[in-house]
Amino acid sequence: MSAKFNKPKRKPIKEEFDKEAWQPKTELGNAVKAGEYETIDDVFESGKRIMEAEIIDCLIPNLNTRTIDVKKTVRVTRAGRHFAFRVTVVIGDQNGHVGVGTGKNIEKFTAQKKAILNAKLNLVQVRRGCGSWECNCEKQHSIPYSTSGRSASLRVNLLPAPNGVGLTVSDTIKPVLELAGIKDVWSKTKGATDTKLNFVRATIDALEKISKLKTHSKKEEEKEEPEEKE
Repeated sequence: MSAKFNKPKRKPIKEEFDKEAWQPKTELGNAVKAGEYETIDDVFESGKRIMEAEIIDCLIPNLNTRTIDVKKTVRVTRAGRHFAFRVTVVIGDQNGHVGVGTGKNIEKFTAQKKAILNAKLNLVQVRRGCGSWECNCEKQHSIPYSTSGRSASLRVNLLPAPNGVGLTVSDTIKPVLELAGIKDVWSKTKGATDTKLNFVRATIDALEKISKLKTHSKKEEEKEEPEEKE
């Protein structure tokens, strides 16, 4: 009988971010390195676009990563067929920030690294709260009100749920809500949910609309304030 040996599992290599060695290429990057922005929320409030992944590494050092989908693609040319991997990754800090990205390469590991970089540039802010009339608590365990998102022909409706219900959603978008820091929510979907990338993008679109609507309402209130007559 031949002896079987268990090969040791290869641990993923985590690259540590070196702030001193970082050379920013944008005005926002220089401001972050100089300490003008203390948190990522300050960057979102400024309205400036994040164009360097190092900004996220500097302000959110402990990001969690989940690989949602890995597909093998084929491109047919005159020289023959060219195979590549397309990897979809979701990142988040479980504290109101989440992003999705895709990467493509002939090597799976390189495609995953590209997807993580793309997800950092697509990071969005998620406003949490308790919008369920059955709960009425002040904890940030759910969403403040119902919202809907769309990607291609797929639509996702997210509804606030009381504390203790959990994530009663599809297994495809569970990692998105977990990394965003949402613990209780209901969902309704319409369309082809078997397309994982569109499913995830529609969910993040629904979460992003919450922040946009809140910011928009505050601006409208400031404009609608009547001027005091002398």
